[in-house]
Amino acid sequence: MTRHEALQRILARLTADDLALFTTGMISREAFNIRDRAENFYMLGSMGLLSSLGLGLALQQRSRTIWVIEGDGSALMSLGTFPLIASCRPSNFIHIVLDNEVYESTGGQPTISSTVDLAALAQAAGYAFVRRVADTTALDAVLGEALAAKTLVFILAKVTGRAPEGLGRVSLTPAEIKQRFTQALPPAATPIRNTAATPAGPR
Repeated sequence: MTRHEALQRILARLTADDLALFTTGMISREAFNIRDRAENFYMLGSMGLLSSLGLGLALQQRSRTIWVIEGDGSALMSLGTFPLIASCRPSNFIHIVLDNEVYESTGGQPTISSTVDLAALAQAAGYAFVRRVADTTALDAVLGEALAAKTLVFILAKVTGRAPEGLGRVSLTPAEIKQRFTQALPPAATPIRNTAATPAGPR
């Protein structure tokens, strides 16, 4: 299964209410060219922060499904976020790692995902629904199961191949992506407030 094939199937599952976040590099570029929409957020130029952003959205937009689609390199940069996400238990959070075992955007240098079981890490962190897939048939089936489960989901999808020849870049600026995405968001139904006591300052 190529990354492009995986993204085609993932993007086909998105409903009008779903919010989808894509990591920097080829994943954002492929997603943009397959099915661009206002509810897609492309994290240009910043790797490793996507799952944190997705968690914040999941906690604020509880009536909408939040999809976080990143690569193995991005996931490996933010392993500390896995237990944080699991501890918050958002039932509207679908976390998908497309693992090709390389940093493709920077020249194909190998990552360490061939020796690190990201699915096992997600399981140990406390994700409720964890699956591994390596072909399109399995991915289609697992996506259906994940949507029906309505719980915290982690899918490790092993992918092969490089980006399609002549793949275009995201034609929006970061500011335009942010503005368009923000306009697609309704007011948060359940705002998060800091209930911790504020320490008294010096007198």
